[in-house]
Amino acid sequence: QDANVLGEKKTAIMQSLGLAGNYDDVVSAYVVDAQGEVMSQYSGDDALQMLFDLPGAYADGTLPVFESEADGLYVIPVTGKGLWDDIWGYVALKGDMNTINGVVFSHAGETPGLGAEIATEKFWAMFPGKTIFEGTEYVGINVVKGGAKEGDNHAVDALTGGTKTSDGVTAMIHTSLNYYKPYFDAVRAAQQAAEEGESNELNNENNEQ
Repeated sequence: QDANVLGEKKTAIMQSLGLAGNYDDVVSAYVVDAQGEVMSQYSGDDALQMLFDLPGAYADGTLPVFESEADGLYVIPVTGKGLWDDIWGYVALKGDMNTINGVVFSHAGETPGLGAEIATEKFWAMFPGKTIFEGTEYVGINVVKGGAKEGDNHAVDALTGGTKTSDGVTAMIHTSLNYYKPYFDAVRAAQQAAEEGESNELNNENNEQ
């Protein structure tokens, strides 16, 4: 049974990435701490096992990350509460650690036709291209009752008749991804340093010419 559930989790991660193929051929998993540092004592299998109790992993300061290095994409698992029971999912970010590539959400017992719609591709389709940062400020994604304003890059439309579940998704994304902010900041800083280094190297080459 655990193996079947684990297979479902791998499939969901691949769905959020928008990639075909076998999880084990595409994704590398690891664990970071609350400061955003990779914890080398944990394996990729350890990261997968943490998905069975993600709140417990958060409480322990162990944060699983799933990366498709060839595609420059990262998947962050999220967990929260809906109207009736647990909700969870996966948010795939592009290499800028800001832009959403894709999402997958599921639930334990939301109302069919209402809150349960978080588990549909129609709902997921609103998230790609949205961003979780405004400059350097982490803002997450709001699921807005009455509809997101046009041009709001940090919001999507709420579910009709599923306000409490929609609020739960907003809280789930904001709280879960916030644990990873030090990691996002570290990756973004490393990327900026690399870009500046390349720019300086190019300027030096031009000056020498």
